[in-house]
Amino acid sequence: MASLFSGRVLIRNNSDQDELDTEAELSRRLENRLVLLFFGAGSCPQCQAFAPILRDFFVRLTDEFYVLRAAQLALVYVSQDPTEEEQDLFLRDMPKKWLFLPFEDDLRRDLGRQFSVERLPAVVVLKPGGDVLTRDATDEIRRLGPACFANWQEAAEVLDRNFLQPEDLDDPAPRSLTEPLRRCKYRVDPAARGGSDPEGEGGAEGGDGELF
Repeated sequence: MASLFSGRVLIRNNSDQDELDTEAELSRRLENRLVLLFFGAGSCPQCQAFAPILRDFFVRLTDEFYVLRAAQLALVYVSQDPTEEEQDLFLRDMPKKWLFLPFEDDLRRDLGRQFSVERLPAVVVLKPGGDVLTRDATDEIRRLGPACFANWQEAAEVLDRNFLQPEDLDDPAPRSLTEPLRRCKYRVDPAARGGSDPEGEGGAEGGDGELF
């Protein structure tokens, strides 16, 4: 997964804005995790409405106040803000564990094209290997909340086989009876990572902001 950001810098959304600028740091934060790419902008009303939902979703899965062990989950905010000031303002109340690209990095726009993002907000869910698990999870997150993660994790285990919690490597949990259903729901796109969606799936329900 870290290869998606190879040679780039990711910044932690904490007060010091720590930079992850080495392969080792990127791997530590991104490897063996489901990664959410959150495409949004502070000037987008739909993004403003969705941001608290996503913030709560992420915190309830990663904050030890809610869970005994943080989920194997990372989130990268891919800003579509027109100015750096708007990006900073949007991130001000978001979790400190979120990561984001520097405003001057053109990868912010390139990723939108790579993953065929056409409207905001959008949340692309990537498997640990970097393949697309679902092209836009905004509606699913709205409807199901943190329960989404269990579905995604099980689907990633089915498809990747190597996506296991570190302590489970020697004794993996048995497969769920719902595995065939989730295999169907979260099938991997046959196209290369970030390619077009042949069936036009993904994308939140109507009313989201147009991007390109």
